[in-house]
Amino acid sequence: MMDLAIDVGNTNTVFALCEDKEIKHSWRCETNASRTSDEYAMWLLQLFNLNGYNFDQVKHLIVSSVVPDANFNLQELATHYFKCEAVMVTVETVLPHIKITIDHPHEAGADLLVNAIACAKHYSRDALILDFGTATTLTLITEKEGYFGGVFAPGVNLSLNALVSAAAKLPKISIQKPPHVRGTNTVHAMQSGIFWGYVSMIEGLIEKLSHEVDIKPTVIATGGLASIFSPSIPAIEHVDPDLTLKGLIELV
Repeated sequence: MMDLAIDVGNTNTVFALCEDKEIKHSWRCETNASRTSDEYAMWLLQLFNLNGYNFDQVKHLIVSSVVPDANFNLQELATHYFKCEAVMVTVETVLPHIKITIDHPHEAGADLLVNAIACAKHYSRDALILDFGTATTLTLITEKEGYFGGVFAPGVNLSLNALVSAAAKLPKISIQKPPHVRGTNTVHAMQSGIFWGYVSMIEGLIEKLSHEVDIKPTVIATGGLASIFSPSIPAIEHVDPDLTLKGLIELV
């Protein structure tokens, strides 16, 4: 018996085929809310066949989504092709697993909630989760309060795109650590502003959040750019690109 975990982000959607709470294979595509259940099925069928699986082996399908317009077609995918009902991550879904202590619990993002569940299961219940996604988020969880809120900031790519689009003479650049903090040409100066600017922001927020809740949290990083930034942020103790998927698996 296998499970299909689906993480729908603002930029990408990840499908993970899991067995006994272990990820066997994962596949990524661009998030497109207009993609139909038939289109998903055609794409997945080829990937399943290439890896020696078939749809009949999937007994549960669970979805974490921050793109509401994509939900209907994924529910149709579950019903028509996997012959099951999709479990959509909601506050009610996660409450048996973790306490939520914020002003409006139903505003909590599904991805952040399942990240918190995975962190509590695999790392620590006093933790700070740093997610380098479309937004850069820092989420606090504590033994006493559970999911305890955090900070949202523009994602690294969003900030870079805004800079380039607003300044006609600035070129498009790759996100990477520059050779020095002091840029001696335009590209290195831009890379320094983006890279070291975010490092400084994150280090400052980790310190302020830790001080505010009076704990020394275990810091876990996830998201596409975690591997680029984490070597320059000593406070990060673990990098886990599959954190969201691990949290989804716990809800099956």
